[in-house]
Amino acid sequence: MKPDIGRDRSGLRLGYTTGSCAAAAAKAAAQMLLSGEQSDHVRLMTPKGIELYLDVENVRRTTVYAECAVRKFSGDDPDVTDGLLVFARVEKAEPVEAPENKDGDLRFEKDGVIIDGGVGVGRVTKPGLEQRVGQAAINKVPRRMIRDAVNETREKYGCTDRIRVTISIPEGGETAKKTFNPRLGIEGGLSVLGTSGIVEPMSEKALTDTIYLEMKMLRESGHQYCYVVPGNYGTDFLRENLQADPALAVKCSNYVGETIDDARLLGMKGILLIGHVGKFIKLAAGVMNTHSRQADCRMEVFAAHAAMAGADRETVQRLMQCINTTEAIGILKEQGLLWQVMEAVTERIEFYLRQRAGEELQIGAVLFSLEDGILGRTKKAEELLERIRRERTEDGDVQA
Repeated sequence: MKPDIGRDRSGLRLGYTTGSCAAAAAKAAAQMLLSGEQSDHVRLMTPKGIELYLDVENVRRTTVYAECAVRKFSGDDPDVTDGLLVFARVEKAEPVEAPENKDGDLRFEKDGVIIDGGVGVGRVTKPGLEQRVGQAAINKVPRRMIRDAVNETREKYGCTDRIRVTISIPEGGETAKKTFNPRLGIEGGLSVLGTSGIVEPMSEKALTDTIYLEMKMLRESGHQYCYVVPGNYGTDFLRENLQADPALAVKCSNYVGETIDDARLLGMKGILLIGHVGKFIKLAAGVMNTHSRQADCRMEVFAAHAAMAGADRETVQRLMQCINTTEAIGILKEQGLLWQVMEAVTERIEFYLRQRAGEELQIGAVLFSLEDGILGRTKKAEELLERIRRERTEDGDVQA
């Protein structure tokens, strides 16, 4: 039987991340190494607050190490990693007097636990990702989960030795070819991911229905204008940098086009999109679903507009090789082209937004980065921002 750890509001089954699998396998292997007893199941508390009780598979114990696996379960979320075995090998590490924070395994050490990747776990080969070049592609939260799980076990058995944990995913190398890892500069396997430890299924209809309902509630409350943000970055920027009220924001996730359609259907007079450049740069190519599975034209947009702004061939080639927008923006700054490029990009975004919105819906967009703040805004953006603020003030006066 498939495990069932719970369901979301639409009835879809939740799953657990590769990070949870790695942490659970590491905990079980540590228990076997330190207790000398077999473990067939393991409990793990996830950052989401959901406790998992997972089967332990492929157990192998020697006098030197213990190794086992936990099988990935993605619930009802379509995920190429579903069903893969995530292994953890745990062994005592040789003591050293002064661990170096340079190359080698010791750079992963914290609280006496060394974490590294083995077969099927990718290696970072380009800067700009969460892990440094050369490190295993095991993200920050999974690393913390692994460390906490192993330290909990060390404390339980009174172990003061340093422990080495090696995470491997035997089928990871082949599976990674179906992901964006090669493009991101992660070679040789999969990333070990997860911020909550739990996979929440992405049902497109459930998400778009939620967007529609959020906007409908605002419309029925008397609001004819609102903000639209993809997620938490946009919400935080709205509140902290624009001093605007997030209560008047609708979260669109990746569904920019559908959100514009909903605004027209509901008779909204105007919407202002506020989002990170890494997502909204795609709008300049007419891409209205910004999920990476649909399209990833970020560097193509930057490169094309840089070329039109006079960038030489070498600069265009460097832009095309970037793995994230932070790196691309750095190159444009270096060449003195950033604001010229962003102005052209923003004009193109306005063109496509206007095409989708039609004549009856006012629409604008603000693009930002965490490092540089606002990078571009369309012609109607400031007007819409003030109009939504004014509507909020008028609404407050009426309610008062």
